[in-house]
Amino acid sequence: MIPAPTGATRLFVIVGDPIAQVRAPAGVTAAFAARGHDGILVPVQVSTADLLDFLSVATRLKNLDGIVVTIPHKFACYQACASANHRAHFLRTVNLMRRRSDGGWHGDMVDGLGFVGAARAKGIDPRGMRALLVGAGGAGSAIALELVEAGVSEIAIHDAATERRDVLIAQLNRLGKGRALAGSADPLGFDFVANATPAGMKDGDPLPVDVTRLAPSAYCGCVITKPEISPFIAEARKRGCVTATGIDMYQQHQSIMVDFLLGTDGGR
Repeated sequence: MIPAPTGATRLFVIVGDPIAQVRAPAGVTAAFAARGHDGILVPVQVSTADLLDFLSVATRLKNLDGIVVTIPHKFACYQACASANHRAHFLRTVNLMRRRSDGGWHGDMVDGLGFVGAARAKGIDPRGMRALLVGAGGAGSAIALELVEAGVSEIAIHDAATERRDVLIAQLNRLGKGRALAGSADPLGFDFVANATPAGMKDGDPLPVDVTRLAPSAYCGCVITKPEISPFIAEARKRGCVTATGIDMYQQHQSIMVDFLLGTDGGR
């Protein structure tokens, strides 16, 4: 049972716009309790226009120890960090911020760890695969980096924001590992297909890829948590693909998030 919060309870917030879809508050708060930490994670909906004002206030709240960041604030919140993990510096984006001893923020980006962890939990090793990633935003960038680090032979990236896509491709190719290139919505020939866009959160959203071109042997993963089974994942399952949902992704990286927020991650 989660203890009732008191005046001594340490506060953590998850910030985004929209925010109703997030699943982290209950899980992270329960994880704090399981570790004997008196803390609570609460959702806060903040528009892009109000984000800087929010961060200014958040920095001055003496009982606020950490911030979980979701769409669309991951790039902007990186700019608010006084220090960051190597992944966050490489991508210039964060999804986690914890209070430093001097009152500033230290950031990390673990979306990629959760996404690839979900694939591995389904028995999928990305090494040597050809991957198609739709979405080059904060989560997509992190997933792309983790797939390259996991040893994909090639990653094609599709995003309507072509400048953002091309910057990410150039960054990945500088690593000298798997080849990164521009992709399309056609998944034919790919072993690993990842949706890192919000497509599917709203009724009537277009599918992120042409699902009629999916091979039954392809692995399909999605970042969306609400609905739990996105239209893309539902269509992939109809075609016999192994799949993982945004909930699967979240379950893989919840412990990573809690380790970071509590400072028990060893600086990894």
